[in-house]
Amino acid sequence: LSGLTASGLRRWATKSIVYVIVLAAILCLSAGRLDWIAGWVYVGLVAAVQVIDVLALPHELLAERSQIREGTKRWDMVLVSSMVLWLPLLTWIVAGLDERFSWSPDLASWLTIASIILALAGALFTVSAMRANAYFSGTVRIQSERGHQVATSGPYRLMRHPGYVGMIVHYLAVPLILGSLRAYIPVALWIAVTIVRTALEDKTLQAELPGYREYAQTVRYRMLPRVW
Repeated sequence: LSGLTASGLRRWATKSIVYVIVLAAILCLSAGRLDWIAGWVYVGLVAAVQVIDVLALPHELLAERSQIREGTKRWDMVLVSSMVLWLPLLTWIVAGLDERFSWSPDLASWLTIASIILALAGALFTVSAMRANAYFSGTVRIQSERGHQVATSGPYRLMRHPGYVGMIVHYLAVPLILGSLRAYIPVALWIAVTIVRTALEDKTLQAELPGYREYAQTVRYRMLPRVW
């Protein structure tokens, strides 16, 4: 590994570990208990996905995703902070409070198990998109210094933004894993922000990334084939 890649990988690993710790702390504090099984199941799922990331993805990509870099669009600073920080935090807090005050009815065991499988499937679909796209940055920017090219393989043959599709599938399952129907309120906001970001990112790529406009004419749909 080059010095910059190694430094970025360490930064990514540190942020990932802190993320899991904060997730566990917020869930337990909001729920008012440490023995919340559903909460720990989700913490374990998130930690497992982080391990999959480091095993399956190029270290150069993880280093790229470790920080906000020059060239990031200003509007994306607001959107990405909502997607990776504020709305996830709100989701965890609402779910924890729901557990504490029993706002939602108990969910069937099969539904919880199905939601865990769905969340993992969504996360793995995003990983497959990241493996197919060496320029899957954490923010919207044209990576000229890395020779940014259009990704056309893997799930990109079916849709232009498969990573977001996997993320949405994952987040749709989170309230069910945590047994909180009220957590769908911040999750719905998260999905709305994601759709807005997808549209703006696609517009940016068509305007600034060579070859993307032609790719968009071949792969017509952004996220959902035959719909959008």
